[in-house]
Amino acid sequence: MTDSWRSAPAADVQPGDRVRLGPGREMLVSRIEASFFGRDAMVAFIEDTPERWFKQPVPTATEVEILRAT
Repeated sequence: MTDSWRSAPAADVQPGDRVRLGPGREMLVSRIEASFFGRDAMVAFIEDTPERWFKQPVPTATEVEILRAT
């Protein structure tokens, strides 16, 4: 099995996924906050690792790249 990037809506991201959000911005999703700021069409991806803490709000319909085993 190999890992490859595939495009999918942000709604398909699961904790444990590595995602590419924009030009060169990658993160490891530790958890997902649904209905970010009370908006059903928004989620927030949270990376909580020893290296960094990072939170990125994203509309659920936005296309992101997800690194998955194929």
